[in-house]
Amino acid sequence: MSGGAGGALTAEGMERRIRAYFDDCNSGIVDNIACHFEPDAVHYFPPGMYQGPFRGARTIAQRWKAAVETLGSFWTVDQVICDPPTGRAVIEWTHFKRASGVILRGDEWYLFSPSGLIAEIRAYYASPQDASLQALELGGFDYAGRGYPTKAP
Repeated sequence: MSGGAGGALTAEGMERRIRAYFDDCNSGIVDNIACHFEPDAVHYFPPGMYQGPFRGARTIAQRWKAAVETLGSFWTVDQVICDPPTGRAVIEWTHFKRASGVILRGDEWYLFSPSGLIAEIRAYYASPQDASLQALELGGFDYAGRGYPTKAP
């Protein structure tokens, strides 16, 4: 599966990749999950979650397999917007943690490689603001290095 015909990213191909990735996450089969990623892909999360970002296709896959096995995790893709010229997509999702009856909702930003594989995911969760933090941002993500503002004007 690629992001589009002839290696060119398309909105349809990007959405197919994301939906197939979620289907494979729900299966808990490591090889099926890992095949959607570049080998050195990174999945970022809010600070303090999961001991930091998941680094590498196999690590991402193994962590989601463990969530399926221990939490009864099941995910849905609820909304998708794709921008092929920039290789970016954003989705809304729902995570059902069936073992505990918890429903978690959030958004993810995707960065695709030219080959149509996922190179990066940045997860944002719908939850209350943590008053103990001065910077509410993704753990391990290089905001300054990527040109994001780090001080108020």
